[in-house]
Amino acid sequence: MCGRFTSSTPPDQLARYFDAQTPTEELIEAAKERGGNFNVAPTQGVYTIYEDGDVRRLDTFHWGLVPFWAKDPKIGSRMINARAETLAEKNSFKRPFARRRCIVPADGFYEWKKVEGQKKKQPMYMSRADDEPLAFAGLWEVWKDRNHTDSWGEPLDLYSCTIITCDSNETLAEIHHRMPVMLAPDTWDVWLDRDNQDTESLQEFLVPAPPQLIKIHPVSTDVNNVGNNSPELIMEAAPVSG
Repeated sequence: MCGRFTSSTPPDQLARYFDAQTPTEELIEAAKERGGNFNVAPTQGVYTIYEDGDVRRLDTFHWGLVPFWAKDPKIGSRMINARAETLAEKNSFKRPFARRRCIVPADGFYEWKKVEGQKKKQPMYMSRADDEPLAFAGLWEVWKDRNHTDSWGEPLDLYSCTIITCDSNETLAEIHHRMPVMLAPDTWDVWLDRDNQDTESLQEFLVPAPPQLIKIHPVSTDVNNVGNNSPELIMEAAPVSG
């Protein structure tokens, strides 16, 4: 699965990297004030790359997909991940899989490893070996909040997303049996193309990343607390004990 990751690259840099339109000045300034997020957790806002007509955009979406038919947006907290193997079958995911695919950029992600003889799990940090951003495959949706309206009386739109997972590759399997799908650059155009509804061929992208793409090291258990958020969280630390 993917339940915690890092996002410290500024949005304007991410937009250039993913060939998206320059984000709004408001989004850029907000990122400067906030700084990087080294402990991104479910239900928070996350950067998302998606296509809007002929324009590739970067914006902030709610992490936890809220289907258009949902009665309550709280359902999104149970849909932070979507299994690659069942996207075309699940009511929550088959529509966005056909028309609303996205990329969720990340600098790295965390997973917890069982340690023989220890009660505590060892948090591990995974990032690209070349330190480039990761491109998690995702889906997005729009939910109409009819309990809140704009100045015209129209329901407010909630944009949300989920991260797709697959079986882990041989390296990550020692830590967890699932991992986020990481899209190679040569697949981005096809993946984001909303006119492409050939989900059978798109399914071929949803495979484990090559083991050599990822580097891994242990980090402090401070990351266990979602309230902690600093660059120290991704620094290599001594293994847990006791």
